Amino acid sequence: MGGRFAHTGWLILIAAAVTRSGAQAPTVDLGGYRPECGIVARPSEHGVDLRWPIGGGLTGELRLDLRTGRPLIAALGLAAEGGPARTLLSGLQPVTFVTVGTREEPPGRPPTLTHWDVFFDHPGRRPYRTYLATLTPGAARVVSEGRRATVAIPGLTAGPFTGELQITLYAGAPLVHVEAVVRTTEDRRAILYDAGLVGESPGWSAFVWLDPHGREQRAAPDVADRPLAVKHRIVAAEGPSGAVACFPPPHQFFFPTDWTENFRYAWIGRGHQQSPLPTGLGVRQDPVQRGAFVPWFNAPPDVAHRLGVFYLLSAGSGRDAIREALRFTRGDRFAPVPGHITLTSHWHMAVAVGAMQRQFQGMPDYITVFKEMGVNAVHLADFHGDGHPKDPGPLRLPELAALFRECRRLSDDEFSLIPGEEVNDYLGIREPGKHPGHWMSLFPKPVYWIQRTTPRGPNEPFVEAHPDYGTVYRVGSRDDMVELIRRERGLVWTAHPRIKASSWTPDIFRNEAFFRADWWLGAAWKAMPADLSRPRLGERALAVLDDMANWGNRKYLLGEVDVFQIDRTHELFGHMNINYVRLDRLPRFDEGWQPILDALRAGRFWVTTGEVLLRRVTVGGREPGDTLRLPADGRAEIRVQAEWTFPLRAFEIVSGDGERTYRERIALPDTGAFGTRTLTARPHLRGRKWVRIEVWDVATNGAFSQPVWLVE
Repeated sequence: MGGRFAHTGWLILIAAAVTRSGAQAPTVDLGGYRPECGIVARPSEHGVDLRWPIGGGLTGELRLDLRTGRPLIAALGLAAEGGPARTLLSGLQPVTFVTVGTREEPPGRPPTLTHWDVFFDHPGRRPYRTYLATLTPGAARVVSEGRRATVAIPGLTAGPFTGELQITLYAGAPLVHVEAVVRTTEDRRAILYDAGLVGESPGWSAFVWLDPHGREQRAAPDVADRPLAVKHRIVAAEGPSGAVACFPPPHQFFFPTDWTENFRYAWIGRGHQQSPLPTGLGVRQDPVQRGAFVPWFNAPPDVAHRLGVFYLLSAGSGRDAIREALRFTRGDRFAPVPGHITLTSHWHMAVAVGAMQRQFQGMPDYITVFKEMGVNAVHLADFHGDGHPKDPGPLRLPELAALFRECRRLSDDEFSLIPGEEVNDYLGIREPGKHPGHWMSLFPKPVYWIQRTTPRGPNEPFVEAHPDYGTVYRVGSRDDMVELIRRERGLVWTAHPRIKASSWTPDIFRNEAFFRADWWLGAAWKAMPADLSRPRLGERALAVLDDMANWGNRKYLLGEVDVFQIDRTHELFGHMNINYVRLDRLPRFDEGWQPILDALRAGRFWVTTGEVLLRRVTVGGREPGDTLRLPADGRAEIRVQAEWTFPLRAFEIVSGDGERTYRERIALPDTGAFGTRTLTARPHLRGRKWVRIEVWDVATNGAFSQPVWLVE
């Protein structure tokens, strides 16, 4: 079956709830466990019991029952220091639903790209199946590293995927991190997953969530399965002694889309996905959503995919648990960092057309959304499917005037709406079957220019004085575009490199003078495509940054979001990243944005999903964008003043010699939640031309710096 709303139906696999006659007691392998990790793991008659400090003088308790036919989680509890555990919930089974579809790629792409390098796809419009994973318990192994421990239970199957269930606890954090870690041998697969907890009578008294407007909602546990539009991606269950909040990895769970509406990312009730399961709660994905392109997650064969969900233990109410879970995303807000402003780029919000329709009245929702999120500056990509960007002037110029007027009206001392466009002409290589690519434009002040679709005629000057708009440029060729950027001191860069309409760029024009010019910043980063087998987000664009550096160009990688209209009901944070630009203050609209352009051009910024902050990065005392002369021994001290919410996974040092890229990974299993530390290393960098750093956490949130350039 096919079509937008069609599917092949659900194939539900339910484990037989039987106990084998004469079966041996469950076995627990503790060979890889050390009690110094801070988590106490003790085999029990039927499984393994775990206790760990969660902060605030409390201890968490997780009792696992490995017998066939019994709920895996015998109890979740909390204990005050030195006291007995109070049960929050009991008799719970972790469940994972894996929706398996196919991956197809569009034509007209470079041979270097694979069918995994794709955005223009929609597996939900082709046949797919949803499988309820089955777990055959009986054995487990406990492995510790640093200040964390993982219980791995083999025997997990979901259709063509097999693997194990992993439950990780972090000393000092109230988190239970549950992951279905699975592999497949089938190629060209795309997947979604739902995950959660179910139980016949686990002791919950109510489900609690915030609706998209932030209002608390409650439901009795015995309800039929229903998807929920929840704010902040969190749903909680209240028990007699506290609550448990359920939420996904905040950014990794969101594959790239053009639209950010709240597609009901949580579920509650019995019979989820039309299965015979008892009542539960969890997170979910909508296979169809909205728009032509809903690409799901890549699922390449023969690698481990981590389908994760977090549970937070709280001694308070459901609302308290939600509030405590929100701390891990800083309240879905980008925290202020002294000496920096926050900049987000690539927004298709039809600002000019909307302003003309509203007659420049009222406060659009998106302004409130950005301000509440801690964003200082928004760089637009207007006239992308709206307005008349190719009009010869009568429509184009009034629309530009409307854009500038609305941006000025909506800007203030702490927030700036910066006009910009995503252009698909002039600066590219036109060859048969190859899209010339898209690029973003940023000028230090409002600039009126006309995008001609043909070269200028003899009576059409490049620049003229207009009685209403002042200086107006008429662009009809690459030379015209280059001259406009040069005169107005603009900055441009490749949008979504090596994917979408920029599949061939910037590689195809890497030797062109316009790309090598100092006004071509580089390219843009976004977590696209999505792949749950990868320990980092946005590796496609990170590879572009490394390649540009190896090409010998001092280019940089700006974070981009690239979505369309938003309002306060959208679940936006999961799609976000932010650029922290090293500036002491935000320029006012009428002052122009030259300080922002100068900082970007100099590489004085870093990119993050928000949970990991890089307050200062130095290599041999030099900051990103600077040049360091290496000492005789070729070593330089790297210092990173990092701050984080989720426990960290790794600190990575990335460097290149002009041909190859090198990556040194320093695991950070000793980190807990909500920490600060100066991360240090003294790598050998002789022969390297550049070096940069990345920091990633256990939820695959992260941050990366721009390169420091090296000479000997």
